Amino acid sequence: MNPGAKPFTIQDVARIAGVSAMTVSRALNTPQKVSPDTLERVREAVRRTNFVPNAMASGLRSARARLVAALLPTMVGPVFQEMVEALDLALHALGYQLMIGQSGYDATREDELLRAIVQRRPDGVVVTGVVRSEEGRRVLRASGIPVVETWEFTPTPIDMLVGFSHPAIGAAVVDYLHARGHRHVAMVSAGDARALTRVAAFTERAQALGMQTSQAAFMPAPSTMGAGRAGLAELLERAPGVTAVFCSSDMLALGASIEARERGIAVPGQLAIVGMGDQSVAADAAPPLTTVRIDGTRIGRLAAEMVVARAEGRAPAAPVVDIGFSIVERAST
Repeated sequence: MNPGAKPFTIQDVARIAGVSAMTVSRALNTPQKVSPDTLERVREAVRRTNFVPNAMASGLRSARARLVAALLPTMVGPVFQEMVEALDLALHALGYQLMIGQSGYDATREDELLRAIVQRRPDGVVVTGVVRSEEGRRVLRASGIPVVETWEFTPTPIDMLVGFSHPAIGAAVVDYLHARGHRHVAMVSAGDARALTRVAAFTERAQALGMQTSQAAFMPAPSTMGAGRAGLAELLERAPGVTAVFCSSDMLALGASIEARERGIAVPGQLAIVGMGDQSVAADAAPPLTTVRIDGTRIGRLAAEMVVARAEGRAPAAPVVDIGFSIVERAST
């Protein structure tokens, strides 16, 4: 290692391999067009120099960086893990690489990250949620870069969208609990925009059915089991008669289940608990957790197919896809 030394260039590789810089470029990008002997000499020169091609420069020449950027509100916890893994695998199969940025739950930080990403001209951008700030929407529209918003639904996407309705989830969980005889329900929820739409729909539907609903206990995002414990404790102080709780994530729900057990409250005998996300731990919890299942694998795969189709000048099969959701019933209810 020589940190002060200049990096080797494509001309250096060409000189060592005894070929032209154009031949080196062809060997790296379209090796099938180079003879086996020449290809091996170029590869040996690359190995000797530890040469790394300048993807930005190549992208400027070809207008294709073969890179897709994804924005996640958090990389802590498993909420988006399934989607990201599917997105990465699908992009790799299509010849693209995935770059991830953490935007947090603050619109200003998301706008800053979007501007930084757009300046690097990726072939596409995948956003978790919909971009709500006018500045962020303006930056993405002006860039001309294909955009897929995910994990949410809106009638006005920036470009393409694959997601589901959070208000529909809130109402469906109320219907599920009502059908099982519950009449006093509440929520433990994160305070981000998507969770708030579920809370509003949950409350509205419960009131429409004549159920008693207590004000949600709001916990900071990203969600943790500790926050779930604190949320249920707060809720029980205000609404000791509640018989069912819908948590805005499985982590909150698992924490709530632990808190109930510590207080000697039987789940589901005295308190039913519903989570959100159907993470891998939900089925192995004690008791196993009833939760709202979101097909993160399908979201990731569709987002990859959409953004690559647009980047390569093709129309996606469908620019807007509602993947829906399902309630997975287990022992916690």
